[in-house]
Amino acid sequence: MTVTAPIPAGTWTIDPAHSTVGFSVKHLMVSKVRGTFDTFTGAITVAEDGTPSVRAEVDVTSINTRNEQRDGHVKSADFFDAEQFPTAAFVSTGVEADGDDYVLTGDFTLKGVTRPVALELEFNGVNPGMGNGPVAGFEAKTVLSRKEFGIDIEMPLEGGGVVVGDKITIVLEIEAGLAA
Repeated sequence: MTVTAPIPAGTWTIDPAHSTVGFSVKHLMVSKVRGTFDTFTGAITVAEDGTPSVRAEVDVTSINTRNEQRDGHVKSADFFDAEQFPTAAFVSTGVEADGDDYVLTGDFTLKGVTRPVALELEFNGVNPGMGNGPVAGFEAKTVLSRKEFGIDIEMPLEGGGVVVGDKITIVLEIEAGLAA
């Protein structure tokens, strides 16, 4: 089923100053480490018939967990191998209604591995903006397996379990402006 976008046709550019690409992952089996990626770009293109598509890139070297040593380790070949694979990318393949919300499907590439993903998507509406044209707001969430993207480092704990969990929760809070 194809969904018609609830926003006007055109290209909506993601505003990084008013958007967040965040994540969380289990740490030591009992808590979570949270972080953001501070550099990203993207656009939502809505065709004249209302069909939306999304393209986005994240600079994985911009990871920020508020711990420089940890960030350096995550950028290393143990995790992202950011020297060889400095960006992650998402290209949508479809969107379907799910009650009052949506499911955005697409191909996500991380560390040179591309896998299909589905994001729970909430549309927050369109606002006329503050003199620079209309803006639209979205929130999206998905859970990924790091191992499915070739990040299979195992750091076992002495008493059982692992230092870093496999499941990564990605949370996006997006504001996009209609390009003139």
